[in-house]
Amino acid sequence: QVYLVESGGGSVQTGGSLKLSCEASGYDYDDYCMVWFRRTPGKGREGVAAIGSDTTTYADSVKGRFTISKDNAKNTLFLQMDSLNPEDTAMYYCALGSYNRREFGRCYPNYWGQGTQVTVSS
Repeated sequence: QVYLVESGGGSVQTGGSLKLSCEASGYDYDDYCMVWFRRTPGKGREGVAAIGSDTTTYADSVKGRFTISKDNAKNTLFLQMDSLNPEDTAMYYCALGSYNRREFGRCYPNYWGQGTQVTVSS
């Protein structure tokens, strides 16, 4: 059973920063990718950033402000979010997936975490 547990969400003011973490367990394969998604009532689900074995992908809306990384030794995925603005307000989810060139970040999400809320006030 694969488990993904996000943490690090919270409330910040415009221009602030947050770092999300996603601790993964229960998988035993090496060829995987991971993605951060976010969901809002108005926009639905949006791919934010993805990381594969040697590539990273960012949505245009977060390029230059967000950084995805992972610590393989700790099985943990991160999302450093800087220069936050109210449009970044959403529930953020991490996902672990497999390669699919048609998906955001070429990563089809097979497993999901429970999400962590990020709220940015003006």
